[in-house]
Amino acid sequence: MTPTGAPQRLLMVMPYSQFVRKAAEAGFEVWAIWDPALREQEYLDEVAEHARELLLTDFSDESGLRALIAETVRAHGIGTVLHLGAEESMPPAVAEAETLGVSPNPAAAVTVLNDKAAMRAMLAEHGLSVVAAESAATTEEVAAATARLPLPVVVKPARASGSRGVALIRDASDLEEWTDRVTEAGLTGPYVVEEFLQGPEFSVETLSADGVHHVVGITAKHTTGAPFFVETDHVHPAPLRPEERAAIHAVVIGLLDLAGYRFGPAHTEIILTTRGPRVVESQTRLGGDRIPLLIETASDYDIEAAIFRTLAGEPVEPPTPRHTASVGFFFLPAGRLESVEGLDAIRALPYVQTLHFPFSPGDDLPTTTNSFTRHGYVVVDAESPAEAADRVARVRGLLRVDVREAVLAAPKGSLT
Repeated sequence: MTPTGAPQRLLMVMPYSQFVRKAAEAGFEVWAIWDPALREQEYLDEVAEHARELLLTDFSDESGLRALIAETVRAHGIGTVLHLGAEESMPPAVAEAETLGVSPNPAAAVTVLNDKAAMRAMLAEHGLSVVAAESAATTEEVAAATARLPLPVVVKPARASGSRGVALIRDASDLEEWTDRVTEAGLTGPYVVEEFLQGPEFSVETLSADGVHHVVGITAKHTTGAPFFVETDHVHPAPLRPEERAAIHAVVIGLLDLAGYRFGPAHTEIILTTRGPRVVESQTRLGGDRIPLLIETASDYDIEAAIFRTLAGEPVEPPTPRHTASVGFFFLPAGRLESVEGLDAIRALPYVQTLHFPFSPGDDLPTTTNSFTRHGYVVVDAESPAEAADRVARVRGLLRVDVREAVLAAPKGSLT
């Protein structure tokens, strides 16, 4: 048991290094569990730096992960288990934490939010954000569903992230291309086949405490569109009319209430259609694509640190943005990178907050088909969305690359 007056003890599964540091800064003693196959040793050393102990296991071994969680909780008097990383390993971690009585959320709430098919069914049952959709266990069932629903439709794996396996199906050739792509990538079912929602897209970041959901910010997102819908830019805060913002708030809070979500961050994607806001998907974690940095740049609000301050008992106080922040991603030709220029000039710009270009001459640039195959990004601050767009465009213009393009033809619909 934890001695009276001692720091609260927290076990985090798959915590990013800054999460461990910020949890410690909020007064927690932290134990961490990671899969060494997912990160290099240098990164694991960063996690260990602020943890009482770093424990390693294979996340694909669900029984082993659950046993390690139970052993650690009992051995050290852990009061809370959190998993804020990738969704794939959340189910066994949250289920074991709930069994032990140390999960701030019901496992069912986390499961229904992270599973696109289950979330869509829950919303339909309660008449909230209703979207015509079918769940399909196999690619053959997807084909059958596309024959029943009016085309075009969007198809996606129910439990994947990062735009992997997402496609707009307009005809038989689109379906064939998608089937080949998900089969090659090993993206197995279940899948969701749903009506093609049209309108501007937004990401909504929330922080929940004791079942009360606070909207921390709404970010406008731009994508490549069909066929892959890969994000190209994000702008925070999103330029919205008050009534649009209120409608988005209501739908997202309604979703989290229906799921029974009690504590922590959630990232919910919305399309604002002519019929009102419609939920695309949601995850019980922070948004990717550097959205937390956009919030901090625009509002001086560290949503990552706020998670642990909230867990320690502080009230949630959503920020008021003072600036505009934007992230712009690089989309370059696929092939061998021969040379790159302009990185120093970009870093010297006073409005550039972060530049990420993880390639060097001699590296192969992949074809961009999802969020994981983009070619880096820049984060800028500005006084308006228009100024932010201009600044991202200037950065893209300064990045000059010489690429020996791949000889083989890229997949149909790829971004080259």
